[in-house]
Amino acid sequence: MELNEKVADFTLQDDADNTVSLSDYAGKPVVLFFYPRADTPGCTIEACGFRDTFEKLQKAGAVVLGISRDTVRAQKKFKDKYDLQYTLLADPDETVCNQFGVMRDKNMYGKKVRGIERTTFLIGPDQTLLKIFPKVKPEGHAEEVLAAIKGLKK
Repeated sequence: MELNEKVADFTLQDDADNTVSLSDYAGKPVVLFFYPRADTPGCTIEACGFRDTFEKLQKAGAVVLGISRDTVRAQKKFKDKYDLQYTLLADPDETVCNQFGVMRDKNMYGKKVRGIERTTFLIGPDQTLLKIFPKVKPEGHAEEVLAAIKGLKK
């Protein structure tokens, strides 16, 4: 996926088992963050960062969507546990993960595993890809994304 390219529409189930498409948010910038697994330490830090920055992101006009390979049920449990105000999308079949190219071979305790590389995409109101944040460090990431959104308006 290249910057300034149109992002192909996709549809997934959200944490309330509703069908959600990227095109539902046309006209607004979308923060699409991919995380490896709900309720794990790094993912919790990242998700709570977006929770704590959510009002500022909303004021900037942005929509926040989190995606992992977790089930709808796991996403709902994660959302409820940490009082996350934004939508979490379930991609257990890795369809959207593969569309965005975030699946990577990783080394976990000496074993090769395939999983999501923590990555955030900033998608413009016209569904073009504006910015990619690869290999995200969870601490302070939401503020970094907010600064990028504010930078778009200049």
